[in-house]
Amino acid sequence: MNSDEKKEKSEGIDRRDFLQGLATVPVLGLFGAAVGHEIAIKKKAAGPTKKQPPEDLQELNLALLGAGAQGQVLMDAMLKIPGLKFKAVCDIWTRYNLKRAAGILKRYGHPVNRYEDFREMLDKETGLDAVIIATPDFWHAEHTVACLNAGMHVYCEKEMSNTLEGARRMVEASRQTGKLLQIGHQRRSNPRYLHCYDHIIRDTKMLGRLTSVNGQWNRAVQPDLGWPEKYAIEPSVLKKYGFNSMHQFRNWRWFKDLGGGPIVDLGSHQIDIYNWFLEIPPTSVLASGGTDYYGKKAHEWYDTVLAIYEYERPEGMVRAFYQTLTTNSSEGYFENFLGDQGTLHISESANRGGVYREPNAPQWDEWVRRGILSAPEKAGSQTANAVLDVRETIAPDKHEIPIEFTDPYHQPHLENFFNAVRGLEPLNCPGEIGYETAVTVLKVNEAVETGQRVQFKPGEFHI
Repeated sequence: MNSDEKKEKSEGIDRRDFLQGLATVPVLGLFGAAVGHEIAIKKKAAGPTKKQPPEDLQELNLALLGAGAQGQVLMDAMLKIPGLKFKAVCDIWTRYNLKRAAGILKRYGHPVNRYEDFREMLDKETGLDAVIIATPDFWHAEHTVACLNAGMHVYCEKEMSNTLEGARRMVEASRQTGKLLQIGHQRRSNPRYLHCYDHIIRDTKMLGRLTSVNGQWNRAVQPDLGWPEKYAIEPSVLKKYGFNSMHQFRNWRWFKDLGGGPIVDLGSHQIDIYNWFLEIPPTSVLASGGTDYYGKKAHEWYDTVLAIYEYERPEGMVRAFYQTLTTNSSEGYFENFLGDQGTLHISESANRGGVYREPNAPQWDEWVRRGILSAPEKAGSQTANAVLDVRETIAPDKHEIPIEFTDPYHQPHLENFFNAVRGLEPLNCPGEIGYETAVTVLKVNEAVETGQRVQFKPGEFHI
């Protein structure tokens, strides 16, 4: 038995059982300056220059509510952030998720109190500054409202709620208590996305008039999540927390009233970027989907969804297509923003992406000089003075996004939250933005169900 196995055994979870439990965890769960100024990014770097934390950095006391796959992803990122002290962990899977998370935190110098019931945690813990919530979607509203009312700031994973009523209550509680609420749309703090919005979309408008958007999250066929039988939760405990079986507890994303299906679980990450980069919510959505592969007996939510949004911008209509497949992983996940002068291709995956100039667009030398783009990779042999026949298909110049990002995906968004708690910067995704995205995404399932175009009402995105 190696040292890692001994550590896991000492926490009461055998390594083989742990691997069995995680063998089918989905990919999801492990899931600026003005243009007139010179940008200090003249070449590819290891990432943006990070602010050094002040020596008198205020230490924040934290609790983690929900220690499953996503909770552990957040926990791993937070262990890399200075100035944090974990005080408590809460999860209903006490013999597995809770014990493992508490054991990891203890080894990193964070001995924590363990709780099954969040109400007991809120009653007994004193001095908590913030709570990180990574529980199933249908619990988000109750957990968030209770933590806000108890005087704590809240970072809540997306989707902020599986109902708009629940999402509305979360925003209202944040306003009433004066406590911060950050929603976990982590691309809002990703330095590559921030660079693209600030300098490519907003300031330079180098793509010209935006005309269309397309994006996807395709995922291969996966079996439903299992669990080590000897660690199964008692039926009475499952019922207390809204689950009718261990299978439903492990696969809650597929069940109506618990989650929102893949369009919410996967798609909301990227549809949130549609709203952000287009700077306006959509006016309508038309969608098609179904339980085409797994069958309704196995999954209540649609395994395939194709959606078309309409965005009526001042410059003209933008039609945005999005698909999520759970039957094939072709090309993974990305977003494309297409304008009459160029295309932005971006993904959170491994610094994938680039910016492509249309043949009829002016040269982007100025943007290269300022460090907004890398030097172009010439796709053809035409000289700069050649007369181009734009009626022909000509491969456009490709420019790299000159920001490399190697930190855990969630780390910048968590850092933004903790800096906001300390009063150092504003939130990148407060509850009001999360609510706007929730409206945009949850309406897709309505459009699929009715088979009709859903029109968004004026003011529907605001509370």
